[in-house]
Amino acid sequence: MQTHVFSPSKLQNTQSPFRAGVFLGFSLRYQNVAKRQHCAIPNALSVDHQNVEFIVTSHTQKGKSRGPSVFVGFKLHCHSKTLTFPTKLSSVNGKKKKKRYGGVLPFILRSLESNNDIEKTLSEYCDNLSPKEQTVVLKEQRSWERVIRVFEWFKSQREYEPNVIHYNIVLRVLGRAQKWDELRLCWIDMAKNGVFPTNNTYGMLVDVYGKAGLVKEALLWIKHMIVRGIFPDEVTMNTVVRVLKEGKEYDRAHRFYKDWCVGQIELDDPYFDSNVDDSGCELISFKHFLSTELFRTGGRISTLKNSTTLETENLIRKPRLTSTYNTLIDLYGKAGRLEDAANVFGEMLKSGVAMDAITFNTMIFTCGSHGHLSEAEALLAKMEERRISPDTKTYNIFLSLYAEVGKIDRALECYRKIREVGLFPDVVTHRTVLHVLCQRSMIQNVESVIEDIEKSGSRIDENSVPSVIKMYVENGLINRAKLFFEKCQKDGGYSSKTYAAIIDAYAEKGLWVEAEEVFFRKTGLVGQKWNVIEYNVMIKAYGKAKLYDKAFSLFKSMRNHGIWPDECTYNSLIQMFSKGDLADQAIDLLSEMQEMGLKPKCLTFSALIGCYARLGQLSEAVDMYHKMLETGTKPNEVVYGSLINGFVEYGNVDEALKYFHQMEESGISANQIVLTSLIKAYGKMGSLKGAKALYDRMRGFEGGPDIVASNSMINLYAELGMVSEAKMIFEYLREKSLVDEVSFSTIMNLYKSTGMLEDAIQIAEEMKLAGLVKDCASFSMVMSCYAANGQLRECGELLHEMVTRKLLPDPWTFMVLFTVLKKGGFSIEAVKQLELSYQEGKPYSRQAVITSVFSVVGMQDLALEFCEVFTKADLNLDSSAYNAAIYAYGAAGQIDKALNIFLKMQDENLKPDIVTYINLVGCYGKAGMVEGVKRIYSQLKNEEIEQNESLYKAIIDAYKSANRQDLANLASQAMKFALESGQCVGSETEEESDGTFSDLESP
Repeated sequence: MQTHVFSPSKLQNTQSPFRAGVFLGFSLRYQNVAKRQHCAIPNALSVDHQNVEFIVTSHTQKGKSRGPSVFVGFKLHCHSKTLTFPTKLSSVNGKKKKKRYGGVLPFILRSLESNNDIEKTLSEYCDNLSPKEQTVVLKEQRSWERVIRVFEWFKSQREYEPNVIHYNIVLRVLGRAQKWDELRLCWIDMAKNGVFPTNNTYGMLVDVYGKAGLVKEALLWIKHMIVRGIFPDEVTMNTVVRVLKEGKEYDRAHRFYKDWCVGQIELDDPYFDSNVDDSGCELISFKHFLSTELFRTGGRISTLKNSTTLETENLIRKPRLTSTYNTLIDLYGKAGRLEDAANVFGEMLKSGVAMDAITFNTMIFTCGSHGHLSEAEALLAKMEERRISPDTKTYNIFLSLYAEVGKIDRALECYRKIREVGLFPDVVTHRTVLHVLCQRSMIQNVESVIEDIEKSGSRIDENSVPSVIKMYVENGLINRAKLFFEKCQKDGGYSSKTYAAIIDAYAEKGLWVEAEEVFFRKTGLVGQKWNVIEYNVMIKAYGKAKLYDKAFSLFKSMRNHGIWPDECTYNSLIQMFSKGDLADQAIDLLSEMQEMGLKPKCLTFSALIGCYARLGQLSEAVDMYHKMLETGTKPNEVVYGSLINGFVEYGNVDEALKYFHQMEESGISANQIVLTSLIKAYGKMGSLKGAKALYDRMRGFEGGPDIVASNSMINLYAELGMVSEAKMIFEYLREKSLVDEVSFSTIMNLYKSTGMLEDAIQIAEEMKLAGLVKDCASFSMVMSCYAANGQLRECGELLHEMVTRKLLPDPWTFMVLFTVLKKGGFSIEAVKQLELSYQEGKPYSRQAVITSVFSVVGMQDLALEFCEVFTKADLNLDSSAYNAAIYAYGAAGQIDKALNIFLKMQDENLKPDIVTYINLVGCYGKAGMVEGVKRIYSQLKNEEIEQNESLYKAIIDAYKSANRQDLANLASQAMKFALESGQCVGSETEEESDGTFSDLESP
């Protein structure tokens, strides 16, 4: 085991001193300690309390090495005993009590608080205050204006001696209020009065600038203090590191700390000298108050050409303050440098610097947030061993860490433990637990936490309100969401960001009415005004609901309320109108946006180009592409994909390939969508070689070719009759569980068209079992397959399923149904009559076809159900509908109803046609009404009815049904004579009719 001294490694371009597969961390060993009260956490980790020792170790990792990677982390060697929390804590959440003052100070402070005439109050009571009492009076003022007035009064007194402590208080207050001009004047006044800044002054200035987000300006104060010959003390160094850390300048923070340790601060960091003009001089910026007047060094500050350092004693400095170690641990943790964080923690233990709850909280968070939850739990045991009580933040950290790894029960247990150990949940606690529970839609638990918050007299944090409402909305509990919002509104309004998040929760689910209620509700609250972010989200809500007029109207009303649209507003509207194929409105908005000096996003241009491509306006799409280039916006793969797909869809393959080559020349790799479009293009050209090359290229993508590209290849192989190649891709899709209804339909049609009916039927059955028969196209394809194989009953069952799902059969479906009728023995004259009626859109023609199909396949109950629909209608029906009804009733054996339909037909002055006679003969035969058959046969022989082979066959079948074989033989001889003599023309054969249908069997 090797012990390392504290020497955090460099953060940039560092090479680990350890070999591949090394685990860097620390080991805690515990010794038995005095018994304390404990309170077990759920499934807590086990710890063996042995020798107390902290060691940073390097261990050769066992097992398979993954190559040159180094795993940097923490390692706590813990054994079996239960880790527990203390049952009671001595302090409550670490709240500070307000300091109490003695003597005359409380009276003076109350007088100043209650009286706006500060100068009069000070004159009456503050003549003889000591400098310390003056300091208290300054510190206790509630606003920067009052601080200035008090300070100016003190300075006006003859006995007053300016001191740095008072200036520090004033500078801090002005900095926190971000009153930079006033701060600059105070600094100048300080110099005039001969008061020199101290380490505390500079540290305080770095702090207020850093908290205002002015990191560069904060560092310039350090530059100024070094030039004055003041070396930062530990507190100032800690402040600088913290500011850089909060600004995510981890490397610079690390370098500053290391330089401080060796006693020199480098001033040639480019970060100090970034704002320079052409002459090499630093520009004056009154906004950031680092002006020449502030430093009193002349008109401009000459840029330092050489590195300037402040040499101090050649001693290695080490931090001595707990707060410094806490900052460093947090720095390295946030930078992802776990080894450095562990080294700092180890150095802290060895140097005897007192640890506090912040130290352990920081280490626990660093471990847990980098995936080392067990080490975080071990640190909790170490924390208790050192008699440092966990605070609410400790529990908040564990609550969040457990939630991140899905241990919700443990997270909730941490929430409950806070009260059990005598602490109180804070805003962060409630916000964290509500976020965790809302994400998982644990509604009952959420409502329980809300009840706890209300019982404690607290207000629900506004950041949690959108999460709760979103949870309710996503679970369809709209009323609960509204009631919760109403209840929260009673406590006052929220920020625009919160209102926008609530509106967005409704918008995402298309609930524009509810979103609108929240939007307009804000106007009823005193002091609440709309912000552009709320308008943008409300516009989005209208757009998702495709209420383009409302979205545009809201946009137009923005200026009336003093709100100016921003880039997001225009980009959203243009994209919205483009998706709705409203190209003209989108173009007008684009022009308006550019006139205002706002820059459209690439996504906005892409939406417009896609819109033009869908509308077939390819020249406009190309113009928009060139306009995009003129604005300096670089097109992405979506832009090129829209152009390529547009040209492919309209058959201009050469242009599609032109933009494909442009895309590749610009360095953009084609994605699957683009390559799929090109595969379709090559398919239209019949270029198998080009399509196959692109498909092979897609095999190199992660996950391989997508479903659309694979289906395109199956279709191309099917068109070329290449069964084995198509089957190979289909099997690939099946193995990847990617196969969809298009894949099934295409391969099924290929098998059917090549005579592989058994394979086609097998695919159809598999498609049904997979639940992929769900639209007209898939139903029609499977039915056509069954029809080709003579499985007519299955066709009827699929038709019934379509009707049950309320899927309206489309023209292709009806073509399949006509094939079923032909194969089911329906006369060719009857089929042609139904086809003509359907094509002409006659009333109830669809119902007549469906009724006939159910009758032919033997599903009589369903046939009669549909028959009742149109036979009882008040509309005048044509012969095809009456004939379908006669057939349906006759097939069901309800001869009386069939004959009544015939009588009704005559009452409507509709003369019977060949189909009518065919159906009547069938009814007479089933009923044994030989005389009825003879009557029609007589009319046929006497040529009162046109000679027709189908009618002869119907008469022969009717005689057979009536057990009159003798009459059937006579009719058969008569039909033969009529056919031979040319008096009767034979009907089309079934095979011929199937041939005419084959071209229509692809969707």
